[in-house]
Amino acid sequence: MIQRFIELGEGYSDIYELLELAKANQHRLQHMMALHTQISGKDMTSLVVVLKPTDPGKFQALYICREGIPNPTILPNKRYDLFAQTAKELGKQIIQLTVKPSEIFNEKDLFYQHLIGILRLNHYILPLQ
Repeated sequence: MIQRFIELGEGYSDIYELLELAKANQHRLQHMMALHTQISGKDMTSLVVVLKPTDPGKFQALYICREGIPNPTILPNKRYDLFAQTAKELGKQIIQLTVKPSEIFNEKDLFYQHLIGILRLNHYILPLQ
């Protein structure tokens, strides 16, 4: 199985694409997540839509708006409210995790491998097969 993060941006106008992906793929929607971190002293959040693996092909897409939204537990904001409203409409609870920031990794791919490991370890996505 291939599990891959697909970065849409940092969550400004691309958050609308993330929400549309969740709505258009309701039949495949597995999770909606908020990954909280701290970057240069600022509390930020990445929003993630996790789809079920394709059949055939066994490809699992994890769409992400990376670290561009203020942490809503510290600074409430409209972009997170839209994400939460969409999750409610789709009958999903937002899974919230605290993770390391991407800036501490030399490459974005290493950051995404780290996140995939965390999600596998917590049984949010299937283990390596």
